[in-house]
Amino acid sequence: MNSRRKFLQGGLLSSVAALSPLAPLEAKLTSPKSNPAKPDSGKITILQTTDVHCQLHAHDELFWENEELVFRKAGGYAHMASALDKIKQGNPENTITLDTGDMFQGSMLSVKTTGQAFVPLLNAMNYDLYLPGNWEVVYYKKNMQKLLGGLLAPKICANMYHDLGDGKKGELIFQPYQIMHRLGIKIGFLGYTDPLVPLRQSPLYSKGILYTKPEENLKEYVTLLREQEQCDFVIILSHLGLSQQIALGNNPHCEGVDYIFGADTHERVRKPIQAEYTKIVEPGAFGSFIGKLDIHVKNGKLTGSSYELVEVDPIKYPAKKEILTLVNELEGQWKTEINKVIGYSTLPLYRNFVVENTIDTLIVDALKWKVNADVVLSNGFRFCPPLVPGKDGKVAITEGYLYDMLPVDSTIRTAKATGQQILNWLEKELQNVFAQDASLRFGGWLIRFKGMQVEFKAFERVGHRVQKVIIGGAPLELEKLYVLCACEREGDPEDMLCRMKGVKEAKNTAYTLHSMMKEYLAKFSPVTPTLRHDAKILDGPQSLLSQVTGVDYTFR
Repeated sequence: MNSRRKFLQGGLLSSVAALSPLAPLEAKLTSPKSNPAKPDSGKITILQTTDVHCQLHAHDELFWENEELVFRKAGGYAHMASALDKIKQGNPENTITLDTGDMFQGSMLSVKTTGQAFVPLLNAMNYDLYLPGNWEVVYYKKNMQKLLGGLLAPKICANMYHDLGDGKKGELIFQPYQIMHRLGIKIGFLGYTDPLVPLRQSPLYSKGILYTKPEENLKEYVTLLREQEQCDFVIILSHLGLSQQIALGNNPHCEGVDYIFGADTHERVRKPIQAEYTKIVEPGAFGSFIGKLDIHVKNGKLTGSSYELVEVDPIKYPAKKEILTLVNELEGQWKTEINKVIGYSTLPLYRNFVVENTIDTLIVDALKWKVNADVVLSNGFRFCPPLVPGKDGKVAITEGYLYDMLPVDSTIRTAKATGQQILNWLEKELQNVFAQDASLRFGGWLIRFKGMQVEFKAFERVGHRVQKVIIGGAPLELEKLYVLCACEREGDPEDMLCRMKGVKEAKNTAYTLHSMMKEYLAKFSPVTPTLRHDAKILDGPQSLLSQVTGVDYTFR
């Protein structure tokens, strides 16, 4: 590999085979719709959806307007299909549609069918290209390959390799790039997914896969696309998260890339973020938005581009009948169970804020009630759309929504840790969320908890963010052992709990997250998961809606 890289970097551009054994078979393939066209004038439209997380229907969506929460309906596959069709009608021959990951995780139907229900649905959406997301591995490697293999359009990813054992890297699992032609313009798409998957999620999910950082081969592929393949426009499809994507856009290896079409962090980029070497966009989550890039062409020459974020308003885009029929067929036997109400909330449920949210307040309230622990913990997940009161003024929590909140029904686990361990862990968790170097930010929001109050400075230097910790009404004692409770993560060492290493007396309970939540709601419904500010940010707003700072971007 080193000799091959030297060959490429020396200016004698190698074939794709020098980079991937798959390439001769797959990377030269073009979409059936991508036949080269003679030079022409007009525009090429590229549409992106991402992080839909198996949300089938129009749902409540949260917006931040005039410093207040606003909710309105958005999304749903049948409405997405109508929106995509309507946009395509204005440019039918020169529109390309993409989905950039997290297609098979996030709902009850996905769990009950191990993702299989979504293969015919995604095929019916007529996508032209896919990128695997970080959650595509949730049903393990073999199922990931089967699910993605069932999709009719090509899949690209240049940093997922077969693991041959002992850290030896085999062939790429998917082709690294795809080339499409429109209006005499050659567009190269290069794919990268999150290399931190084995750390962010259960390591068992991605067993058999080796991930590499984009920087390990990015320069070679961009050079190949620009110089050998002679692409006029290069787009990276990236499931890395907005902070990481901005960091990548500031990396010299990204020179020659026109756009990064981002994913993972559910950010809503309405105006492209200009990094040093490229522009970055990301179109929200749950099918609520479609990213739309228009590439303007005159006589076969690029003249510019424009971007907008299209809100999938179910009134503006009525459900496409064929897709709605298919969705109803796929839900079929599960529909009654999905819609079964298991409890009510008096407050809207949401998970959009970095520091504190009502969904996770509900979860830690239930955990603290069920398990006798000093501190209970809930991971800082982003997935799950909001849920607001119906006409009766109550928020109806269904069995399906329980799966939206907690798609993996993990076993509840307890362990003991010293105050010093807890302090060190808190600093590490805060670094994961607020690292000054964007490339070091770990996916997800701040960890959630009950039984502990923490005051912190998000923008202080590493290791100095935690200002105060109270457990059980008393200041944290560094030598004292505290009982903690969280969920078991398959494949973690016996002495690890919620990414905290070296815990003692770890043991599983007889409860799972789902059984605990159902029991809690049955006993206490309607619940009122009021925000307590157990995690209190001292140098920023408690209503922080993004980890991204220092660029022209605001979540709204």
